[in-house]
Amino acid sequence: MYIHFLKPALDFVFALFTLILLSPILLILLAVLAFIHKGSPIFTQKRIGQNAQAFIIYKLKTINKKGISTPFLQLLRNLKIDELPQLINILKFEMSFVGPRPDIPGYYDQLQPKYISILDLKPGITGYASLAYSNEEAILKKQINPLKYNDEVIFPKKLQLNLAYRKSISFQQDIKIILKTLLLPFQ
Repeated sequence: MYIHFLKPALDFVFALFTLILLSPILLILLAVLAFIHKGSPIFTQKRIGQNAQAFIIYKLKTINKKGISTPFLQLLRNLKIDELPQLINILKFEMSFVGPRPDIPGYYDQLQPKYISILDLKPGITGYASLAYSNEEAILKKQINPLKYNDEVIFPKKLQLNLAYRKSISFQQDIKIILKTLLLPFQ
């Protein structure tokens, strides 16, 4: 009952409330980022979601055309403020607050059978794997071959964490994950 009815309803209501509440800050950020990037302040990318369906994810642009991130843009990334436009993905019923992070094609659309039930879930802004790898960028920067390390170490561990979430999903679990996520920048 929770996963099919209550969770999507709560996601929608809280996403709408949060978007309205934060809209003045978001509008200022959008204007600043449009000035910095001299164009669209929104980054879009194809991701794999529920039932292996592709969708377009929204984020604030935190890297310029040359692949450089200024201290201000890096701060937006570090505080996960760049994720706020994903509230629109929640309002479009493509995402949830809590669930496996959506990945680019080539990962969740090619899962082994033992992990396929992860795709029953809408992808989330946060989750077990997001918390465990909140410093993923820093971990990957230390690797000689970041892609190989991601594919052979991080991604398999994320699958295990996402499967554990899938098996224990509940309102209480979601609240715990959201609270841990909100406290993350202060740790």
